[in-house]
Amino acid sequence: MPELKLGKLPDRTPVKISITVSPDLHLALREYASLYRATYGEAESIAELVPFMLDAFLESDRGFAKARKQGLPDMPPNSEHRRRIRRTSSESSPPSETEE
Repeated sequence: MPELKLGKLPDRTPVKISITVSPDLHLALREYASLYRATYGEAESIAELVPFMLDAFLESDRGFAKARKQGLPDMPPNSEHRRRIRRTSSESSPPSETEE
């Protein structure tokens, strides 16, 4: 079989997670969504914003990046998994959340 330049596509099945947050965090997330709407002129739900907020947080955490590069306990160093996450993070389903 020929070797293709494009490797096998990663699993793109969305993963749904549910979380419970404190009332203070919920208020802060609602305020963030409000500020987002005022800044960009588009309303986005907390559930839509949270995956991007988490992605930005993980991408900015230098300690986490270093640990990933060195190899996490259940993941080999410089794993293709990291590149797959970046490519598919915007395709994933947002966490389940009920807004008030």
